Amino acid sequence: MTERTRAARPERVWRGVHRGAAQVDAATPAGRDGQRQGAVQVAPATSATGSRIRRSAAQVDAATPAGRDRAVDALRAFAILGVVLGHWLVTALVADGDGGGLHTASPLHHMPWLAPISWAFQTLAVFFLVGGHVATRGYNSARERGTTYTQWLASRLSRLFRPVAAVLSLWTVASVLLLLSGTETDTVRTLLKLALSPLWFLLVFAALTAATPLLRRLHPLWPLAVVLHVDLLRFGLGAPDRLGWVNLAAGWMVPFTVGAAWTRGELERRRAGWILLTGGTAATAALIVRAGYPASMVGVPGAGVSNLNPPTLAAVTFGLAQCGLALLLREPLRRAMRRPLAWAAVALLNLSAMTIFLWHQTALMATTATALTAGHLPGLHTAPDNLAWVAARLAWLPVFAAALTLCWTAFRTYEQGPRRPKGHASRVVRTHRSHESPKTKAQNHA
Repeated sequence: MTERTRAARPERVWRGVHRGAAQVDAATPAGRDGQRQGAVQVAPATSATGSRIRRSAAQVDAATPAGRDRAVDALRAFAILGVVLGHWLVTALVADGDGGGLHTASPLHHMPWLAPISWAFQTLAVFFLVGGHVATRGYNSARERGTTYTQWLASRLSRLFRPVAAVLSLWTVASVLLLLSGTETDTVRTLLKLALSPLWFLLVFAALTAATPLLRRLHPLWPLAVVLHVDLLRFGLGAPDRLGWVNLAAGWMVPFTVGAAWTRGELERRRAGWILLTGGTAATAALIVRAGYPASMVGVPGAGVSNLNPPTLAAVTFGLAQCGLALLLREPLRRAMRRPLAWAAVALLNLSAMTIFLWHQTALMATTATALTAGHLPGLHTAPDNLAWVAARLAWLPVFAAALTLCWTAFRTYEQGPRRPKGHASRVVRTHRSHESPKTKAQNHA
């Protein structure tokens, strides 16, 4: 069974879950009294909803092939959530006092001692780790099946880029309307930069995915050496700063090739995870304390050097520490993902990973622009220069999440495809509950 098919099965179930509890009940075996097992005959609405959620989670759990490594999906979900929360916490759109323009600011500029926040939420290295592992594993499987490289790559990139069309279309129209309405050009430029900033990640990720046949055997030390020499030339020998853009590929190639080493079975022992975690942590601390690298692992407006744009050696060593921690967490995550509710939440988030990633900045900006009619609200339009702003921003996070939910509702079909015909999910679940042939079982565990 292909990796694409294994991934699609719980996704199809979730599409059925969204169509209502009736289909879930139809897939639930009946007891001797004629009632559906687990159903509550007389219960408050909240209890009935909770029961449906638990049954839906059980359906997703049952539809997931036994051989699937759920820790991989959990790590991808945590990486996406880290990026989203990180941007929402450190990106401020401050209203200008002269007429309603907006400019970007960061609490890390005014309160640099908050830099550890960026250590918790700058999780792109984990995403590239998982991406490298999944890409190399999928490519190896495709070769065994006789699938051509072109077919494999088209399948990998189609879902990655389908949601991009919606983002580009909406922001093209929005930017034109804003300019025609008299909005300042600098404000429109700021909004476009924030809205489209996730696209750089997709371009780099797509390039590394396309290079998987070349990278699947590459040792991570090779791209790490490139990053080291680029930084020596930039910061030690006065080479032009534009040379640093070489690290945009080499820097993210490091965790990607660590993921390839995971596929090769070279990182199964816990010692490998501890080496990456301790070595990466020690190297990052030395670079910050001794070599003068910024403590923040995200870009800070007004800072002379950014660890992320382009990636520096400190960002790469920090990413190696994150990769080590991720590898150490594999077994605990596998145990946690045996709980149907936890696994169902992770499966649902993975189903919409690109939609969430591409639209989370738009959700922040839509909230900011809409609320501007009520005045300059703390934590939203005010300068992020004190802890009161941080407390107010935390209070705004549920509002951002609600706006992102609206974006997800409107644009998730670009990633997931159109809904299936009614009743499709029930058939999928019943199929998975039936006895599998020995051949199917062997394919599921391949």
